[in-house]
Amino acid sequence: MAFDPRVDLDRIPTEPGVYLMKDAAGVIFYVGKAANLRARLRQYFGATSDTRFFVSLLDKLLDDVEVIITSTEKEALILENELIKRHQPRFNVELKDDKSFLHLRIDESAAWPRIDVVRRPRKDGARYFGPYHSASKIRETLRIVERHFQLRTCDDLSFKNRVRPCLQYQIKRCPGPCVLPVDVDDYRQNVQSVVSFLQGKRTELVEQLADKMRRAAEALEFERAARYRDQMRAVEGSLEPQQVVLGREIDQDVFGLHREGGWLEIAVLFVRRGRMVGSRTFGFDEQAIPDAEVLSTFCNLFYHGGNSVPDEVLLPVEPDAEVALVDRLSELKGRRVEVRAPQRGAGKRLVEMAARNAEQSFFQARRSDAVRNGALVALKKRLRLANLPNRIECYDISLFQGASPVASRVVFEGGVPMRSAYRHYRIREVEGTDDFAMMREVLTRRLKRGLAEEDLPDLIVVDGGKGQLGVALAVFEDLGIQGVDLVGLAKSRVLEGETDEGAAKRSPERVFVPGAKDPIPLRAHTDELFLMTRLRDEAHRFAITYHRKLRTGRNFESALDAVPGVGPTRKKALLQAFGSLKKLREASEAEIAAVPGIGERLARELAATLGR
Repeated sequence: MAFDPRVDLDRIPTEPGVYLMKDAAGVIFYVGKAANLRARLRQYFGATSDTRFFVSLLDKLLDDVEVIITSTEKEALILENELIKRHQPRFNVELKDDKSFLHLRIDESAAWPRIDVVRRPRKDGARYFGPYHSASKIRETLRIVERHFQLRTCDDLSFKNRVRPCLQYQIKRCPGPCVLPVDVDDYRQNVQSVVSFLQGKRTELVEQLADKMRRAAEALEFERAARYRDQMRAVEGSLEPQQVVLGREIDQDVFGLHREGGWLEIAVLFVRRGRMVGSRTFGFDEQAIPDAEVLSTFCNLFYHGGNSVPDEVLLPVEPDAEVALVDRLSELKGRRVEVRAPQRGAGKRLVEMAARNAEQSFFQARRSDAVRNGALVALKKRLRLANLPNRIECYDISLFQGASPVASRVVFEGGVPMRSAYRHYRIREVEGTDDFAMMREVLTRRLKRGLAEEDLPDLIVVDGGKGQLGVALAVFEDLGIQGVDLVGLAKSRVLEGETDEGAAKRSPERVFVPGAKDPIPLRAHTDELFLMTRLRDEAHRFAITYHRKLRTGRNFESALDAVPGVGPTRKKALLQAFGSLKKLREASEAEIAAVPGIGERLARELAATLGR
């Protein structure tokens, strides 16, 4: 029986908690939190009803409301976060990019502290620096630290088991404390300098290094003075000519928001010690949720996902459940976090800047979507497809000298690669080099599963001409596939007797469609040609990469099977050490014996068996 607000609302408790809206199939399409569950739900059905996008659909969608009572509003905030991640409701803000930013970690309690890169800071007593919003930025920072401050970067296991200095020592980027007598005080001073550098105290660090350089020179320790000079120059070179955006040297995250209808863009500016260090944007659709609730839910998901919590969070409006949000962020931070919506001054200007970033990102994303959607519409029109090809699957067969046949499936959704849906297929039933039979096997396996799981694409592209298309059509008829478009994509061919400025002239790329005698050419420099050729090239690349992997493993197995004592574990060790059979043949007995688990006797047998 459908949810009746006139009767069922009175049964909802007035305590804090979470409510889950479900459709007739029992699927949760919205999760919300409230300090007073009954009052919050009544807002959806009262005279002054909510203006959110999905509220107008409640009469058709809503079949039941489940509530979960909590002790406090803060507990409701935490539970809402978990339920959104678990159920991914259609009408909730969903933080799809759940990848947290990179951080640098230094554990000063270690005997020889190292610097390493992590994604999720933990409460383990170590120092974390960041976030770094691009891999290139963190590589640049590590390059400065390694070259001029020489902290070790190897993991603890390698450090304990090393018997001679590694390459980092040879290129003068590590003093080699693993095996060499290194002055502990000097190393600790470098650690402290790196900490100051990563904290942004670069002006103070330059002054400290200049003083150390001067004292070392006065003591006639010129080598040490030169090292301090190089460190000082490195720090000075890294100082960015950037204005301080805030008088106080604190860490802030500044949120800006831009919306049009149900589409929403959120920008986050990262301010560290009063300086702008980066930004990130997130786009959502079908999100006509009020700004206060959007920001509260988004902040909860954003920081709960492992992103570092700053000293202060600036928002364009006061968030829903502000007290609970402050308590939650303070708990994650380990000390008090301020959340506010500034109305004037530097904070207000920062929020306005974030809003402009969100607006710019919004229109840029819409332009990109328009280009991709334009290509899909053009492709549908050009190939006379029944469906708009939002989800396209392309299949390719790869062989090498008639051996190790494999197939690949690549998937484009909305005109962009969906790599999580890529698949490899090993050919199980076909002997020899029958491409058509292999294509039949792969498509049959894929489409049978698609029918069972009700998971079929809008368009299937097979790499090849009429022959491959005919095989695919036969599979469609055998399985009763309907509502899915099918085409064959053939490469351009050389036109005999025709030249273009001395070079052989080629035909356009051609697409074979069912029921048409002649292929449809794709005109040069069009969006549909770019999309189709990119799809085919990606299928080729994915198939060939897998084929090479199988071929390398097969070559190793066939050559090494004749050597007594070489089993799967040793084969794997040899493959990891040398990478190919050719390099293994070229290696000396001593190099082979150095591979873990091989030894001198087995190395001699390997060398003899491989014909050296």
